[in-house]
Amino acid sequence: MKKLISTLAIFLGMMAYSQVTFGLRANALLDTSSASWENFKGAVNTAVDTKGSSSTGFNVGLAAKVDFPVSGWFVMPEIYYTSFKKSVETTGDVEIEAKSNRIDVPVLVGHNFLLGKLAAFVGPVASYNLSTDNTYADFKENGTKEFTVGYQIGAQATLSKFVLNARYEGAFSKDSRKFINAGAGALGETEIRYDNRPSMFILGIGYNFK
Repeated sequence: MKKLISTLAIFLGMMAYSQVTFGLRANALLDTSSASWENFKGAVNTAVDTKGSSSTGFNVGLAAKVDFPVSGWFVMPEIYYTSFKKSVETTGDVEIEAKSNRIDVPVLVGHNFLLGKLAAFVGPVASYNLSTDNTYADFKENGTKEFTVGYQIGAQATLSKFVLNARYEGAFSKDSRKFINAGAGALGETEIRYDNRPSMFILGIGYNFK
């Protein structure tokens, strides 16, 4: 118990003397993952292009950076609204989209270089998907995951109050969904399965208030 109290006291003391900065962030998301669209059930090959296409996404949010004294280490919790999607066109000219509109919460640990002008960081990112199961013509989306966990690794440069950052984000699990056409008539029910392990390069700019 005494060790726990002593450790907590040291941590609170470091926090008291640490430097905390807050800022806005905006980023472009460049998708690097390869999705699979597969006609899993049905009498015809419904998906025209099994790889589909990707769109450039974006996110906007807030970041806090807690610099610990002397050591050069820091903790950087962030929160973002993130949006991106993948799509495929069926033989019936119906475009099906796998949308990801998420709340992302990265918690990154890093180290400063060149008096804090440069920094490198790594850490986990928790994502909550706000997208609901959508309908595309007769296709009904089913099985969108609400909560996923990934990781980020990257670097940033600070110029006065402006921040330039580049990072890579990967996922620990797949994003798997089904798109079911229950009204396929004589051909029976058609089911297209979407599988993807999301990964992306993130390039952005920020502004620190403090």
